[in-house]
Amino acid sequence: MRIRNIKNKNEIVNKCEFLIKNPSEYKGKFKKLFKNDNPIHLEIGMGKGKFIYEMASNNPHINFIGLEKFDSVIAKAIAKMPNKLPNLYLISYDALKLAEIFDHEIDTIYLNFSDPWPKKRHHKRRLTHEDFLKVYDLIFKDEKKIIQKTDNIDLFADSLVYLSNYGYLFKDVSLDLHNSEIPNIRTEYEDKFSQKGFKINYLKAYKK
Repeated sequence: MRIRNIKNKNEIVNKCEFLIKNPSEYKGKFKKLFKNDNPIHLEIGMGKGKFIYEMASNNPHINFIGLEKFDSVIAKAIAKMPNKLPNLYLISYDALKLAEIFDHEIDTIYLNFSDPWPKKRHHKRRLTHEDFLKVYDLIFKDEKKIIQKTDNIDLFADSLVYLSNYGYLFKDVSLDLHNSEIPNIRTEYEDKFSQKGFKINYLKAYKK
């Protein structure tokens, strides 16, 4: 997938007060950064940031971190966020290296419309693949909780298998989220594709 550059990317990123420039320095110390003991929720692949910003706005008793690999995507998200929230920070980092940043500090992980990597030879790149689940083991605090949304039914079906084989249980599963009673904050991508008639798949999984 080609990532388009954004004008003034470096200026936007460098001036952002809620982008953590040196995340590994906070490993094991994120409660000090947030200045409270509230649970920390992490969105991996936050896109333009609509979901994570609204979640932080609506849930001041929870701390949120949005993660993206590319500065260009981070810059777009920053540009769309109207103001700094005390319970929201952003990080630009590779998800496979999350254990370099967190030490058993995360309560919930959100995987919203992740790249489905449809070719079989690329399946290990999927964020619900066992290779990533092993990384998440190192950053979850206590009970492991993963919430996934996707319009890609193949990724969703395989994710159910990946998670189940790894010992996760399912609290909620829906093949049509928008016609269910599950509370939901939509992403930009979700709005776009649901308007085209795509059904949104949802799961909430946990592991002791």
